[in-house]
Amino acid sequence: MEKEFFEVYSKEKEPTKYYKSYAWKTAIGLQKVDGLEPSGYLIKTAEQNINGDISFEDAHELIASYYKENTAREERTEEADKVSVKIAQIISEKSFVFSPIEYINIHKRLFEGLFSHAGIIRDYNISKDEWVLDGDSVIYGNAINLFETLEYDFEMEKKFSYKGLSTEATITHIAKFISNLWQIHVFGEGNTRTTAVFLIKYLSKLGFNVTNDIFAENSWYFRNALVRANYNNRAKGVLETTHYLELFLRNLLLGEDNILSNREMHVNYVAIKKTETPSVRDAEILDILSSNSSITLQKVAEKIGKSLRTVKATVKSLQERGIVVRIGSKKNGNWKVISTY
Repeated sequence: MEKEFFEVYSKEKEPTKYYKSYAWKTAIGLQKVDGLEPSGYLIKTAEQNINGDISFEDAHELIASYYKENTAREERTEEADKVSVKIAQIISEKSFVFSPIEYINIHKRLFEGLFSHAGIIRDYNISKDEWVLDGDSVIYGNAINLFETLEYDFEMEKKFSYKGLSTEATITHIAKFISNLWQIHVFGEGNTRTTAVFLIKYLSKLGFNVTNDIFAENSWYFRNALVRANYNNRAKGVLETTHYLELFLRNLLLGEDNILSNREMHVNYVAIKKTETPSVRDAEILDILSSNSSITLQKVAEKIGKSLRTVKATVKSLQERGIVVRIGSKKNGNWKVISTY
């Protein structure tokens, strides 16, 4: 139902409706970060808001009334619905101030009435078992000095100048800043959703157009990318990297079509990949892409005497295995060979 609903608005020409549909789709997609799914009633409420029949305030009241009357409803579905309304509203608002207080207030607005600690900095240390880390945890900020650490990161970012910075350098810097902010983990719960909303608002302030479906469709990848940007395990040969987060941001900000594979981020993926043996076809294509990064797949097909369909399937497999990435658009981009096995 959710997918069918948003397909109706995917080509919406009216700006207000288009932006609201983007905000709602992002809000609902971000619930998947914590394994939450919205109710059908939330989807109907979103449709009314997008069409201008009700305001966000009305939407809040409708959802609140719905759960007062349906006390047997799943608690986590209630959280998904109520937080989705709040995220959609915050994303739709034009106001924003780059400050630690704004960041904390976003958390308060999202979870007030749901968490007793909404907008409150945690006073205990945490660890979380992560699938992408094979059950290990990132080392998060120490509860003793969380606000001071938060203030420091914001101060450093305020002093940073984007003037004259290349697109590549800009994306790398943003990836580093937001991964550091997330790693502090100021909040006991709701940290990733708060960070995602803050990032969307900050990117808009920086002048980027972020009205696409990347957050909506890849929120779990976004979280895993943040995890990998803050994890080191030298015994396993795993070092923190913003590579995956940068692929996400390139798709978000530049409209690229990099494959966002959660499997590739798993800490055991490199070890698995090393046991694979490249086929003759893989080796031929990798050799061509290495020597001519701007070559079209049609030309690759001609060089190796295979159909375009076969080459496309092979290259897609190489991308999914993290061996090749596409930098830039389909039309004007380049191929980058990350590994030759």
